[in-house]
Amino acid sequence: MPAEEMWQTFFRPTETLQALGLRRNMANVVDFGCGYGTFTIPAAQLIDGTVHAFDIEPDMIEVTRRKAERTGLTNIKLYLRDFVAEGSGLADASVDYVMLYNILHAEDPARLLSESFRILREGGTVGIMHWNYDPATPRGPSMNIRPKPEQCAHWAAAAGFVISTLRIDLPPYHYGIVARKGNG
Repeated sequence: MPAEEMWQTFFRPTETLQALGLRRNMANVVDFGCGYGTFTIPAAQLIDGTVHAFDIEPDMIEVTRRKAERTGLTNIKLYLRDFVAEGSGLADASVDYVMLYNILHAEDPARLLSESFRILREGGTVGIMHWNYDPATPRGPSMNIRPKPEQCAHWAAAAGFVISTLRIDLPPYHYGIVARKGNG
């Protein structure tokens, strides 16, 4: 992860969350790989429910915890967990929305999408965001592991998702995909 000050310049979190289908009435939202809380904090401010934020790095959990406390947010649950290897530990069909933001270059995207499918309720939404497949982007994973939008959509469909929107431009350096569990 780059320094937080630089990281923050790459995103417009509230606009991204809304463009990728997050809605106020969602009761349970999951952020896989919460990092600095870049999307966890705005999501918790946008929804009436709870944001379940996961990360494998203790420092990232602590940064997000401090931000939540500073902002007075009480609707965030933090989990220090290797969610790719161990899953989320959340119940089947218990979640309305899953954030898979800048993470599908991980070693097992199919496993992460399958876990997302398992925990989403029927009609639930997965928002996928990743770095543009363009070597001119200033950050992001190396091009040999950076997924193209079509790859992410293929992985999502293989996990059982129905693609709602194939490509959303998320300037300055990202694209998004919205998919649903079932036809809902």
